[in-house]
Amino acid sequence: MSNMQLQAHQQSLDDPKGFWLKHALELVDWAAKPTAATDSPPENALHSAQWFPDGKLNACYNAVDRHIAERGDQIALIYDSPVSDTVRRFTYSELLREVKGVASMLRRHGVRRGDTVLLYMAMVPQTLFAMLACARIGAIHSVVFGGFAPAELAKRIRDCRPKVVLSNTCGLESKTKIVPYKPLLDKAFELADYRPSATIILQREQLRVRLDPANAEYYWDTELVEAASDADAIECEVVDSNHPLYMIYTSGTTGMPKGIVRPSGPHVVALLYAQRYMYGLQPGETMFTFSDFGWQLGHSYCAYGPLLNGSRTVLFEGKPIGTPDAGQLYRVFSEHDVRVFLCAPTVVVVLRRADPEGLFRAKYDLTHMRGLFLAGERLTPEIHRWWIATITGRAAPADEDTIACGEEVSCVVSDNWWQTESGSPMTGICIGHSTNGGHIARIKYGSAGLMMPGCDLRVVRVKDDLDEDQGVDGNPELADADEVGNIVAKLPLPPGFLTSLWNDDQRFFDAYFKRYPGYYDTGDTGMIDSEGYVHILSRTDDVIKVAAHRLSTSSIEEVIFNHQDIAECCVVSRPCEIKGRVPMVFAALHSGAQAARIKQIKLEIVQLARTRVGPIVSLYAENIVFVDRLPKTRSGKILRKMMRTMIDTVHEDVKQGRLSSVDNCPVGTPATIEDAAVKADIWKTIIDTIGKLK
Repeated sequence: MSNMQLQAHQQSLDDPKGFWLKHALELVDWAAKPTAATDSPPENALHSAQWFPDGKLNACYNAVDRHIAERGDQIALIYDSPVSDTVRRFTYSELLREVKGVASMLRRHGVRRGDTVLLYMAMVPQTLFAMLACARIGAIHSVVFGGFAPAELAKRIRDCRPKVVLSNTCGLESKTKIVPYKPLLDKAFELADYRPSATIILQREQLRVRLDPANAEYYWDTELVEAASDADAIECEVVDSNHPLYMIYTSGTTGMPKGIVRPSGPHVVALLYAQRYMYGLQPGETMFTFSDFGWQLGHSYCAYGPLLNGSRTVLFEGKPIGTPDAGQLYRVFSEHDVRVFLCAPTVVVVLRRADPEGLFRAKYDLTHMRGLFLAGERLTPEIHRWWIATITGRAAPADEDTIACGEEVSCVVSDNWWQTESGSPMTGICIGHSTNGGHIARIKYGSAGLMMPGCDLRVVRVKDDLDEDQGVDGNPELADADEVGNIVAKLPLPPGFLTSLWNDDQRFFDAYFKRYPGYYDTGDTGMIDSEGYVHILSRTDDVIKVAAHRLSTSSIEEVIFNHQDIAECCVVSRPCEIKGRVPMVFAALHSGAQAARIKQIKLEIVQLARTRVGPIVSLYAENIVFVDRLPKTRSGKILRKMMRTMIDTVHEDVKQGRLSSVDNCPVGTPATIEDAAVKADIWKTIIDTIGKLK
């Protein structure tokens, strides 16, 4: 294996200032070039380090304007919406015109550098125009997933107090299911007890509404026409490198979401580095990131990354199945000549369940694809193998440990790991260093790849006295290779990471740096093996302590996925009077599975777990339940914490002799849930199951 990725990583640790300043100057067009890579904060404040502190730039200029001379007639954006039967393409020149129009519209409503603009919008081109328009004039955008519940939307409005709110009349779940946004937005304003100076609404033909001028509500199209005369004069506002480009909220099941502040210059550098070297995307090529703009993946590699690189981005409005079938993603790959694709593993799980034989895939030639990357949740080996076989049309390598890429960089399928906080990958397999597949690091099933430059990851041993609180581990003990523990990153962090939480520097420190002094606490559990591959197993609160043994839920899920009848599964813990906690499995069967075999399937799963994890797994047939659907966020993550809280609630009711109400679940509904009806089904299942067990 070539060590090009390892060499780059080592260089970034040996000389971080030289490494990143070199790439910053090569990749970015600066209005004022930085002369230093970073400032020099004191040792006890390394978390506050700022990258390229004397540099000045504009992110919109780097994403659009600088490409006009060479690529003005090249396609920049492809809007593909099977739910509205629309495919539309925009060149870089057309994109610039649209962005200037929205920037002029915002300026007319008083938006200036440093003001916040909240976007509550669907996956339509105007959302991207607005994001870039904010960057153009130095405003800070905060995109909230369209259709979010009013209470959660109100929290974000109350926190960032936007000068202007941009929205549209509806989102499209399918050709027949429309989600009206305006009533949700009105209720959110009421709950937040705040109204912006202007609310500008894009009318969609699927739902048109009447606006109220008395509430400073304006029609998008009318405002654009009135702003057109000034649009050409809207030049890029030059900002400091660490001026916030945007703020994006992370969502929890309870409490106030955290407003991640993203610095402009460092983020642009990090995105471009990963674009070129990890994802291997060239200017003029097409990247398809299956993510809403409301999530970090959508910000980084649907909106900014490809455009910064002079590439094409695909904006897809639809779902992997049901709009209208399980072949839509493959159609997009083929029709738009997609070279690099990003999605969450859940997308692949859904495709596998709907089309296990890959019949829809077989209709298309995908030999032009270079890389297919997955992030957001752990990629299990079974799902990894299926995706390789489906995409390539060849059986996936059977080797449990490694996959060789071959001579050509073609249809490489690999995992990568990053967080909203990081803004770009922390680990992965770089396919952009060479066109020779032999120069690419091996891909290991079950790992998230090697560390990316600048990321100095370590594994800290878990100390039981810190398990149940947020105490400080003043003397973190580093784990050995292959030893599972909490994953941390040694400070300072590489360019592009969050620089604070919106209006809450203390929470920023307490949430990420207080627990392990000198380190960033990722909140993830995993290990780093002897070859430097990083294995992300689960969130730290998804570790089950069974009779004093710590087991990762993802390691159990990985085993269960090997059963031929299992399409999806989720493992959470439930209380046990003898062992403390034991695993509880929620699984969905493949459509071809025989209902008559349910009892036998449970026994087979138990045997798999005992054989591959060990008897300590303490998985019993009565703790395995089958469901039609698992509760997920709109970005595809399974809501494990909600399920665990439900289990604990019902367990306590049983313990106290109370009857849990089937119709009234006391556990809050996460703002990010895709379908609240699934939550109700899971709640009933838990009541029925735990009641019987007791």
